[in-house]
Amino acid sequence: MLFNSFEFLYFFPIIIIGFYLIPNRFRWLWLLLGSYYFYTTLEPTLILLLIASTLVDYFCGLKMYAAATKKIKKLCLATSITINVGILIAFKYLFFFTASFASLLAFFGIQIPIDDMEQSYHISQILLPIGISFYTFQTMSYSIEVYRGTIKPEKHLGIFALYVAFFPQLVAGPIERASRLLPQLRKKVSLNLRTVEQGLIMMAWGFFLKVVVADRLGIYVDQAFSNPDSPHSLSLILGGFFFCFQIYYDFSAYTSIAIGAANVMGYNLMQNFNRPFFSTSSTEFWKRWHISLMQWMRDYVYRPLVIHLKMNRLSAVLIVFFVVGLWHGANWTFVVWSMLNALLLIAEVSTNPIRKWLFKKLRLPKQLVSFLGWSFIFSYLMVSLIFFRSSSIEAAFVYIQSMFTIGSMHINIMGNYIELFLSFLFIGVVQTIHYYKGNNRVYELVIDKAHYIKWISYFGYILIIVLFGLNRQNSFIYFQF
Repeated sequence: MLFNSFEFLYFFPIIIIGFYLIPNRFRWLWLLLGSYYFYTTLEPTLILLLIASTLVDYFCGLKMYAAATKKIKKLCLATSITINVGILIAFKYLFFFTASFASLLAFFGIQIPIDDMEQSYHISQILLPIGISFYTFQTMSYSIEVYRGTIKPEKHLGIFALYVAFFPQLVAGPIERASRLLPQLRKKVSLNLRTVEQGLIMMAWGFFLKVVVADRLGIYVDQAFSNPDSPHSLSLILGGFFFCFQIYYDFSAYTSIAIGAANVMGYNLMQNFNRPFFSTSSTEFWKRWHISLMQWMRDYVYRPLVIHLKMNRLSAVLIVFFVVGLWHGANWTFVVWSMLNALLLIAEVSTNPIRKWLFKKLRLPKQLVSFLGWSFIFSYLMVSLIFFRSSSIEAAFVYIQSMFTIGSMHINIMGNYIELFLSFLFIGVVQTIHYYKGNNRVYELVIDKAHYIKWISYFGYILIIVLFGLNRQNSFIYFQF
């Protein structure tokens, strides 16, 4: 079920009404059944993988906690990680790894009949379960934390299953930690009208970002990237510019709706964005973008590599970003995108003392340094995201070459100047609101205002959605991850 679907408009009120009418001790069951229904409308049979991952980590957690020796605890952790990663590889990366290995052997003159293998085993036809990268990481973090002793295992199977399948953040995050979400799922929640209103405002903001802004930008982006060798170089630059904001608004829209939906039920999910496009350095950007994933990588990949394996920090960064690239999808385009950002981050950290000394010597104003940093970071991110959006590495290089080849200044490839104007206008509006309220306090624009201002705002919102919303019911970009 998509958040931006008519089905969700019926589903969500039913869930909320039932949640507050049902006694607290049975709410976990109501939400679990609702979450499983939410997922089965998208993946009817592959919910078995979600249940399997839940059961594996639930019993591994209990076994680790009761283990008499370190060896048994390690075995349980290894079982959890092996099964979860194994499911990921089987359903997301099997054909990718097979094809990549075949290409490597072909480079050395060894031919493997990959087409025959594909037909025999149908490995390219394996369905990709929606949200598998999110919920497997969430369950693995639980097992790792139980192993480390930072949390106790959840003994209630139903509540643990709800932690894994909680519908607001099930398919596209944020990737929650058991230490944050499990205690909330056990507590008694009373109806708080202010919290409900706050959550509904955040959901409305998310719908605006998705159906009015991101989907509108996506029309231009799709057209630009469908013709990477276009002579209209300026239109390709604008396509790359719009894609930066499309993927940001699309993903943050999902996060806003997820956080808002959880707030309506009295639960708090972590923030996944913190005004990333106002960053003036690569380090700052990766602290603000997809926060739940980057913190997951920091705690469960980077720190173990540096602390336990004594790996060089810069080498660990390369490994982390390689994993981040693969996490996004079974395509080398994602890896190239992530490694480009890793190289920039390493270069930035390595040259930081020199740059500070140089700026001090030149006596450049801080505002100018910040502006130059912001300009460079955004431009670099825009170019790197061309690999993220392109269907292949070759297509990305063609796009970049055409983009930097002086050609036609024509930008109105949609043939509609009004839509082009609206795209820029909505980007300006959203960025202004994010600048002053961040990604997580947008509700402050409305919630404490006088009643007549609130109702004018609500009516205006409905009018904007009706007039400018695109009823395409496009899935969120991060559903594929």
